[in-house]
Amino acid sequence: MSFSDLFNSGFTTRNQDHFASIVRVAFSDNIISQEEKDFLDRLAHNLGISKETYLSIFKNYKLHPINPPISQASRIERLYDLARMVYADDIKDAHEVTMLRKIAIGLGFQTETVSEVVNTSLKLIADKVDFETFQKEMKRVF
Repeated sequence: MSFSDLFNSGFTTRNQDHFASIVRVAFSDNIISQEEKDFLDRLAHNLGISKETYLSIFKNYKLHPINPPISQASRIERLYDLARMVYADDIKDAHEVTMLRKIAIGLGFQTETVSEVVNTSLKLIADKVDFETFQKEMKRVF
């Protein structure tokens, strides 16, 4: 196995685990709305997740670990995707927010600030900011 094969394998696994985290948020209220499904479909495509893997993750999303990214920028990017999932159906459900807090801790956000991080991220998403604005504003929180 070449070095590039190792990188591609690890990259693919991280994308699948990230996608499974988002599926976990989507399922936290036991319902997948059409808006959530559409978002998940687009995200899976953007992450290079095959249809077979997509269906497997849907069936077994709890088996995928939350792999915390090393960089702050990657954590913010994942938080952006997760917060967008909470608002995909334009409803901020309490179960989804609770799950988002748990996943945010798993992503490496500090327990002491996770409520502020999640609340700020959800406010920014509700305000429909773009990723660059989200990233800039989230850096102010830490």
